[in-house]
Amino acid sequence: MSARRDEITREAARLFAARGYHGTSLADVAEALGMRKPSLYHHIDSKEDLLWEVARAGAEAFHAALDAVPESESATARIRDALRAHLAVVAAQLDAATVFTREWRSLGGERRKQFLAERRRYEARIRDLFRDAVERGELRSDLDVDTATLLFLSAANWAYTWLRADADAVAVADRFFNLILDGMRGYATRA
Repeated sequence: MSARRDEITREAARLFAARGYHGTSLADVAEALGMRKPSLYHHIDSKEDLLWEVARAGAEAFHAALDAVPESESATARIRDALRAHLAVVAAQLDAATVFTREWRSLGGERRKQFLAERRRYEARIRDLFRDAVERGELRSDLDVDTATLLFLSAANWAYTWLRADADAVAVADRFFNLILDGMRGYATRA
């Protein structure tokens, strides 16, 4: 991607996050960049192209952060590190995280299908972390893994609404982790 295209995509992400996809026109993007709207078409084909790039980049960032969680740790430590990684992406890429969480619904057709597949794959990876923790006896044996996954993702995904870019994402993640895991840890019974 050219430097100019990257700049256009970043500005579109900022505007989509602030105003919403439907509340942002290509004229808004051009104006924010100090260029004319027809000049944008030298770099993009459509506004949805920009949305796709931002949403895809967000998905890639979340997956890459999860890829960095060490397999050698305990199952619950990997859950903690996954939460840390997720919130670090939100803090570092607040605009992309906002679009990833909220504005992706404006994608259409095949792009929407691809994006939903990536979201489902990410959710499955988080679910696997909880399932592994239950199987290893690190979390309660009667834990509803699907609900635990939903709780994790609900807390982490909504961070775009309140997490500041300068926040200590690790400290916030650790506080969340302690609150979430204390309710899941005790009373584990071995099957």
